[in-house]
Amino acid sequence: VKAPKGADPVKIDALVESKKLWLYKKLNDPQKYDLLPNAKEFVSGETVLYLGKKYRLEIKKSENEEIKFSGNFIVAAVSAEQASNAFIEWYKKHAAEKIIPRVHYHAQNMGVQFNNVMISDLKYRWGSATPKNNLNFNWRLIKAPMFVIDYVIVHELAHFLESNHTPKFWNIVEIHAPKYSNAKTWLKENGALLEAEF
Repeated sequence: VKAPKGADPVKIDALVESKKLWLYKKLNDPQKYDLLPNAKEFVSGETVLYLGKKYRLEIKKSENEEIKFSGNFIVAAVSAEQASNAFIEWYKKHAAEKIIPRVHYHAQNMGVQFNNVMISDLKYRWGSATPKNNLNFNWRLIKAPMFVIDYVIVHELAHFLESNHTPKFWNIVEIHAPKYSNAKTWLKENGALLEAEF
């Protein structure tokens, strides 16, 4: 629990106790994973996900840390660790390029406004909407198909219209992301793959 310095421990305990059911549900959420898939080796011939498809990885020794994508990924780096870091940065950059324009598109269609959108390293969720109308999206979403990315975006924007997951909320989501149930299923079945390092 994060709390201001000098906060009353009794009040902290009471707050945690009042949120016990919510905490239990979050810890046992089906989109959270006890086991990640077997770790991949960062070697030529391995496959990596991008927009829901698997692409072959080719590693080339080089002083440059660059990634080229053309039907497969060509990664130039001195070491596997540098290649892995470069790949994560590539994912983050392309997540911003793909996700942010879709946020603007869906926000306009839904008639909602937001202040900022960030692509972040969210540990336990795919996206979040803050009370100050800011949006955060997990960079790992770039590994998912676009219909899944669209669902997560619409889901977070719908919170600006209906804060809780009420029937009204899900009606809003269904109108703007008709494949949302398929997207939820895809995330449950493949979410662990997105959470892998590359």
